[in-house]
Amino acid sequence: MALATAEQAQREDRQGIAAAVAELRARFGERCSVSHSVREHHGHTTTLLANQIPDAVVFAQSTEEVAEIVKICAAHRTPIIPFGAGTSLEGHINAPEGGVSVDLSQMNAVIKIFPEDLNCVVQPGITRMKLNEYLRDTGLFFPIDPGADASIGGMTATRASGTNAVRYGTMKDNVLALTAVMPDGSIVRTGSRAKKSSAGYDLTRLLIGSEGTLGIVTEITLRLQGIPEAISGGICPFPDVESACNAVIVTIQSGIPVARIELLDTLQVKACNAYSKLGLEEKPTLFLEFHGTKAGVAEQAEQFGEIAQEFGGGPFVWTDKAEDRSKLWQARHDAYWACLGLRPGSKSVTTDVCVPISRLAECVEATRADIDETGLIAPLIGHVGDGNFHVSILVDPEDEREIEAAHGFIERLNWRAIEMDGTCTGEHGVGQGKKKYLKREHGDALSVMWAIKQAIDPLNIMNPGKIIPM
Repeated sequence: MALATAEQAQREDRQGIAAAVAELRARFGERCSVSHSVREHHGHTTTLLANQIPDAVVFAQSTEEVAEIVKICAAHRTPIIPFGAGTSLEGHINAPEGGVSVDLSQMNAVIKIFPEDLNCVVQPGITRMKLNEYLRDTGLFFPIDPGADASIGGMTATRASGTNAVRYGTMKDNVLALTAVMPDGSIVRTGSRAKKSSAGYDLTRLLIGSEGTLGIVTEITLRLQGIPEAISGGICPFPDVESACNAVIVTIQSGIPVARIELLDTLQVKACNAYSKLGLEEKPTLFLEFHGTKAGVAEQAEQFGEIAQEFGGGPFVWTDKAEDRSKLWQARHDAYWACLGLRPGSKSVTTDVCVPISRLAECVEATRADIDETGLIAPLIGHVGDGNFHVSILVDPEDEREIEAAHGFIERLNWRAIEMDGTCTGEHGVGQGKKKYLKREHGDALSVMWAIKQAIDPLNIMNPGKIIPM
């Protein structure tokens, strides 16, 4: 009887989805695609998770259209999966229950810039690189820079950060307000352009990092920064990873306002040398950048150089030439592609954790030992100024033993970070891939999250199967 009831419910779900897709195709025409290749692209995943495709993809062009799409889907109890640039790493855009992918890439306008207030309002489909190109002539920039050219909406949904986070914070620190379509199709605005507020619940930060499970963000008010008068950058090799991490810890504790401080282990340096033609010494290496006045960045570089020497690092070579810095940071952002060159034909599975900076050296060392013991090829790279690091595991997707070894390593890495009072993800988000770690990390707080989800999305149509384990 239970099996028959489940089959009937599944049949009704499929009928509801089919009805919603038919209504959306009638309303949006060619902007509602049921092409297999389009649907497959919108369900792709860069993890070991399988591709789970939606039943249709609708390309929205305004907040009002998103609201209309959501109302149609809600009427038929049809799952909705928001899609930005498709750069997420934990299965966020998969459609485990089918449904409709809402592609926001055509909503890519800068709505308004307020240079005097150092903020702007944008649509979610604009990417961070396009936004900074648009802002260049204003003397302002948006500092959050995950390696991929992600959409601002996707970065908001996953609470992204990047190489500049040590100085400028993450998305939660740089979003002032949102416009969002809720699961019933209503449109809400969560704040204003004021720099601070004590008025009511902080719905802005509730939606930041919610990964599309509570609503679809359609406008974002962003905090901007002035382009620094002077920028210097440099590289510093170390005898081992522990020395490099300890130099980072002392640098942060000394109050040096470093803008970027990135760790590449020996294997990652080797990969970047080959891919980006860098010619660096193949040792654990820190990439750094300082922002400020000309005198200020020189002083900061000098202070760091002294700290590095204490831990056996050096020589610390730095420059204020824009072309040299650009080459360095382009190599850093190309690290994913560089990794693939270490093992042609392999698949790169990238995972991240974050720990208190005082536990960083210990966690990185234990992780490196775990990689070596397991026999995996896995370069390590990190935004170590805030305790966040990534491991890219190169696996043969046809080798079940390697896949199993990678799964085991990822699990141990996550438990290790949580046991060190850290988190299973510093910036990639939870999606499907990290759901199983949330109970250990959050304990009873997980039931509070589930209560919020049920209250806002009682039909469970907003990106179901993500973040909170059922």
